[in-house]
Amino acid sequence: MLGPVEDVARALLGCWVVTDRPEGTVALRLTEVEAYSGQGEDPASHAHRGPTPRAEIMFGPPGRLYVYFSYGVHWCANVVVGPEGRGSAVLMRAGEVVVGKSLARSRRPAAKVDRDLARGPARLTQSLSIGPDDRGADLLDPASTVRLHHGSAPTAVSVGSRVGISVATELPWRFWETDAPSVSVFRAGGKPRRRGARQDGPP
Repeated sequence: MLGPVEDVARALLGCWVVTDRPEGTVALRLTEVEAYSGQGEDPASHAHRGPTPRAEIMFGPPGRLYVYFSYGVHWCANVVVGPEGRGSAVLMRAGEVVVGKSLARSRRPAAKVDRDLARGPARLTQSLSIGPDDRGADLLDPASTVRLHHGSAPTAVSVGSRVGISVATELPWRFWETDAPSVSVFRAGGKPRRRGARQDGPP
C-alpha cells in the first residue's frame, strides 16, 4: 500500500475484493484500475485541493475505502494508498466476478453476460453492494465486511490515459489486464468545467 501511487495501482491488478452481506458473499478479481495522486500533484484528483470534508479520507491511513457518489448517479470505490497525509487513492474501475456470480447477477440484472457484471466502476460497486455505509472501511482487516486480498498478478499489463477526465490527461495512470474481457470501454474526457477539478468524477 506504500509507494508511488502509479506503482501501487499496477500492483493492485489481480487482487481480490470481497464483500460479505446478509444475502451472501461476492468476490472479484481486479482487472482495471486508475491512479490519482495527492495534493497539488494531480488536478484530476479529489485530493488536489487538500483534505476537504469529502476527500479527507484520501489522506489516510492507507488501506481504507474511499467511496463517493459520481455525477449524482452511482457510487465509485477507491483504495487509499501511500503514506498518511499524502492524499492518494486508486479507483477500482473493473473486475471479474469469481465468487457469488448468481448474487452479483441479481444486483446487475441488466448484465447480459458475466463479463459485464463489474465492467466499469459503477457496475463494480453494484455487484459488490458497496455504498456510502462502507466509506472508511479497513480493507486489510480480516473482520471487515469489505476486504482486499492478494491475488495472482496478470501476465500482461497495458497502460494508458485515465477515463472521463478533462485535466491531467497526459498522465498514463490507467492500468488494465491486457485482453481481459471485463475491462471497461475507454471514453476520453470532456471539456474542462469552470468549477475545477472533476468534483463529481474520478477521485
